[in-house]
Amino acid sequence: MNKAPEFARPYRLDAIGGEPHAVHIKASEAERAALAERFGLVSIETLEADATIRREGQRVWAEGRLRGRAVQRCVATGDPIPARIEEPFALRFDPEGKTADNEVELEESDLDLLTYEGGSIDLGEAVAQGFSLALDPFPRVPDAEERLRAAGVKSEAEAEATRIEASPFAALKALKGE
Repeated sequence: MNKAPEFARPYRLDAIGGEPHAVHIKASEAERAALAERFGLVSIETLEADATIRREGQRVWAEGRLRGRAVQRCVATGDPIPARIEEPFALRFDPEGKTADNEVELEESDLDLLTYEGGSIDLGEAVAQGFSLALDPFPRVPDAEERLRAAGVKSEAEAEATRIEASPFAALKALKGE
């Protein structure tokens, strides 16, 4: 059984015309809390998007800008780190299992290709996923290295040097006097 998306904003194909029309979506407090849990964030303070959507046959295009603010945890210290995302998006929704060979206005490399089932697309879920992907996957506070060093944690270079020095080949090399 599939769980319903936390930030569902379905648009029925029969209500999307060929002429572009503007939409604005905004996540509620409960939706933001559920998304923060799903994405492993401390919180999501805002998440919204403005988009223009249009349809050609069974294909739907959505272009716009997503905006959001979240609080992540530093991967090294666990401290909270604020994050702000504001970026454009260009999406193409195709029916599940079908790819059309029609020419598109944008190059496919400029679009994120998504599929849908049934008679509607979910712009909210697409925006939520885009927001999650735009966040730094390994956020660190500015003084993370110093704090780790003070706690006795070695840097990757120091750990690698220690590993090489402790190898049996290094011991053989020392015995040979090289």
